[in-house]
Amino acid sequence: MVAGFLARDINPGGLDVLLHSTVPLGSGLSSSAALEVCTATLLEAVTGNNLDPIEKALLCQKAEHDFAGVPCGIMDQFISALGREGHLLLLDCRTRKTELVPMSDPSVALLIINTNVKHELSGGEYTERRAQCEEAARNLGVKSLRDVTAKQLEDGKSKMSEVIYRRARHVISEIERTLRAAEGVRQSDWSTVGQLMNASHVSLRDDYEVSCHELDVVVEITAGIGKSGGVYGCRMTGGGFGGCCVALVQSDHLEAITKNIAAAYKAKTGIEATLFASRPAAGATIIKS
Repeated sequence: MVAGFLARDINPGGLDVLLHSTVPLGSGLSSSAALEVCTATLLEAVTGNNLDPIEKALLCQKAEHDFAGVPCGIMDQFISALGREGHLLLLDCRTRKTELVPMSDPSVALLIINTNVKHELSGGEYTERRAQCEEAARNLGVKSLRDVTAKQLEDGKSKMSEVIYRRARHVISEIERTLRAAEGVRQSDWSTVGQLMNASHVSLRDDYEVSCHELDVVVEITAGIGKSGGVYGCRMTGGGFGGCCVALVQSDHLEAITKNIAAAYKAKTGIEATLFASRPAAGATIIKS
């Protein structure tokens, strides 16, 4: 991030910096983006040069590409830079257009369940999935899978392997679910949002194949609790193969749900999960005493 500022002729000079974080590392909760965006925000404050929030998010993405060697997208950096308290952020990754979607209903909360496992896989699965989606787009003669409808994918199924087809089906169906979920949040239609979260996990598990046993166990436990027990829906989050699930739950059932999931997960896996509730918060900001 410092190199990115220097490339813009913004020199922060020498700094003594203390970093403290409560974001679980390597758990799919955007810890790298949080580090990048908070560093950029610090450098803005030190130098008095404020970047456009979208420019700042893209600079953070570039740092991850160039220095960490991870060909990540822009979602994590955008929410870390542009998040607003009490709102979700609907992001069009093609146009970079953002829309704040209010989520202030006190009757619901987001419960994060950290499986406390991370399966180290050797193949660079994110890069592989990205290449597979690009192959699907080429087979269909489009620049991006954003340009493909579900019907067009079915019509072009014979042009690609079964695996490439399933990767594309996940992406195309997930775009539709995202738009429907945003509308559900606007309407406080939590049952629909929960159903979409459940469907998203099934697609991530079966078509995109980025889940793992422990994540699936958490989703199965929450499905067993169900709406009658206060859980609307649940899905894995982040890059997969471990990390966290996010469940949409009724606030007045939160304590009981937390205890239930923790006990059931320990019984099924032998692992202690870490659970905490959250609400949509602001992105990186300067806090003055």
